[in-house]
Amino acid sequence: MSNTSSKTHRQWPAPLASDELRLLLDFLQFLRATAVNKLAGLTIAQAVATPLPASPRMSALGVVKHLTAVERWWLSIEAGGADLPSLWAGTPDPSWDIAPHDTPASVVAAYKAEWARVDKALRGLSPDDRTRRRSEFTVRWVVTHVVQETARHVGHLDVLRELADGEVGE
Repeated sequence: MSNTSSKTHRQWPAPLASDELRLLLDFLQFLRATAVNKLAGLTIAQAVATPLPASPRMSALGVVKHLTAVERWWLSIEAGGADLPSLWAGTPDPSWDIAPHDTPASVVAAYKAEWARVDKALRGLSPDDRTRRRSEFTVRWVVTHVVQETARHVGHLDVLRELADGEVGE
């Protein structure tokens, strides 16, 4: 049985954007959609495969679970001050681990649910604001950090998808 997720619409951010935070979040949304689309059509076996010997815990499904944890911590909790449990407490980082009930569809649903929490947590903040949890970062820094982290992991997903079924793409 194939447990797939469906494709998510991607849209490039406006090239003449003037709102810095909106631009960063639009790039993040483009990368989020790209990550989700890398899971679309994979079987569970393909999604949980760990074909990279130097990274024995890295699967396509694990990458998206990790990205959910990244957004939870940095955007919802640190930047937005949300009172939520961290999804990556522990060593080694458990956000990469696949549970027996995880499927591409369930992991994508959890990732998308986090996007809604992030939108709520960031509402009313500007790039120059300090984060609500510790005030050690600006919102600009945190959102930029999550954009770079997501972009890096989308590159991993590119490789994992090509190894899974040969599909390549942007």
